[in-house]
Amino acid sequence: MASTTRTLLGTGSAIQIEQHDPPRPPKEVLPTMYDLPSEDSKEPGLPDEFHDLQPQLLSRTLSLGGYSRDNCFTASDLNLYYTVRQPLWYKRPDWFLVVDVPRLYEQRDLRRSYVLWQEDHPPYIVVEFLSPGTEAEDLGRFYDETANVTESEPITPAGSAAVSEAEQAGLDAKPPGKFEVYETHLRVPHYFVYNRYTQCLRYFKLDGGLYQEQPLNLETPLVWLPDLNLGLGLWQGSFEGVTAPWLRWCDQTGTWLLTDTEQERQAKEQAQTQLLRAAQTLLATGMALEQVTQLLQLSAAQVEALNGLP
Repeated sequence: MASTTRTLLGTGSAIQIEQHDPPRPPKEVLPTMYDLPSEDSKEPGLPDEFHDLQPQLLSRTLSLGGYSRDNCFTASDLNLYYTVRQPLWYKRPDWFLVVDVPRLYEQRDLRRSYVLWQEDHPPYIVVEFLSPGTEAEDLGRFYDETANVTESEPITPAGSAAVSEAEQAGLDAKPPGKFEVYETHLRVPHYFVYNRYTQCLRYFKLDGGLYQEQPLNLETPLVWLPDLNLGLGLWQGSFEGVTAPWLRWCDQTGTWLLTDTEQERQAKEQAQTQLLRAAQTLLATGMALEQVTQLLQLSAAQVEALNGLP
């Protein structure tokens, strides 16, 4: 048995693969999807299918009492340009919500990006999903926060008055991280960071111009946002055919808000139930099943369901 060393394309990482005679199937000896990046390894984030499905569920279950669907905007993985001083600087939140803006750009077009100096409304909620290599940028000063910090040492975000001019000059030379942008540039009121591997949700609320981490409830909703009359919880269920724990919006009692598809299915089920109950009422008066079927235009499946009702 011999071995050879190969370099994974795009990663620069060398791996050693044992050679067999006859050779073993590539599925057994080569790296799996858990070993390989899903995009350029120089770029952090490595978005996967979860980064596609989870934002869809957040958008499709969002229901804001004070805003219509045409008076708010949600997006995922969309370039968000946030400062006129550096118009090419942007962040790409995994999911964000903006209220008091039209769903369509200038009421007529889908957005190719979100440009703050044209929209004039920053995001109200941002959700980031932790990926390998993004923890430090997503969590900012809360990343490994207890390592060198004591109660006597106040934490000051980069860009505040306590930062020296030399330090500020260095910061201005390159784009700030996501946490700093959301806190000091955009002042996003509600910021969530979720790790799907540990099912750990962290919630940061803007308080006095700084993010303060908030404790989660022991039950759903994990977080209640009274200003939006909206809750966020962790739902175990099936979305797009995938059964897993998902972040999902709910009301104050923990009742999950429905997607458009679920609403349609629920409406059909309710109509079906009402129709069958009406048929039962007519049968109770002595009307023949054939007459009830013709009067209510019941299908064969509905007649069968009717026969199965108590």
